[in-house]
Amino acid sequence: MKILVTGFDPFGGETLNPAWEAVKKIPDTINGAEIKKVMIPTVFYKSAEVTAKAIEEFQPDYVLNIGQAGGRFELTPERVAINVDDARIPDNETNQPIDVPIKKDGAAAYFTQLPVKAMVTEMKNAGVPAAVSNSAGTFVCNHIMYQVQYMIDKQYSNIKAGFMHVPFIPAQVLDKPGKPAMNLEDISKGITKAIEAIVEFDGKPDLKMIGGTTH
Repeated sequence: MKILVTGFDPFGGETLNPAWEAVKKIPDTINGAEIKKVMIPTVFYKSAEVTAKAIEEFQPDYVLNIGQAGGRFELTPERVAINVDDARIPDNETNQPIDVPIKKDGAAAYFTQLPVKAMVTEMKNAGVPAAVSNSAGTFVCNHIMYQVQYMIDKQYSNIKAGFMHVPFIPAQVLDKPGKPAMNLEDISKGITKAIEAIVEFDGKPDLKMIGGTTH
């Protein structure tokens, strides 16, 4: 099995992005699965171009995109991506689309194929705060989740994919009173455990977990 894992570069005035910093720390092999790690730009459409190239070259069975969600307490696998870009701030190339469809011929929304509840359970069992999320926002994180699902819909029906948000790390909240943070080691451990669940539940239905959704 091959799994492509991406993390975004820093954005919004930050000097680092915990998504990519944590992805760099995960093992190159997890439960027998080969892991390819790629940094992608926090830029509408260009992020999808870089991801598409990595998919074409690596031919993964799974794609897991990781992004930062400052203000969240847990690692949050996303259930759904919606077909709209509505940027509160500009991306890293000053693009700021407002109420724009990502793909005119795409579905209104796409659901992940990842076992999000199993991923949450595995992370929690490892002592990492985690919860299923029902909103990936409308910035580049939702954009890349939607774009990969669109690729699956139109071209790569054999691939399964999804997105997970991670919190700030402590160094990022020194000037953000009241904002939650998680240390980089726990974020990386959580991503690793989430991937372990992806491997374990390959070809199996997700867990049925009551009250497993937040956000």
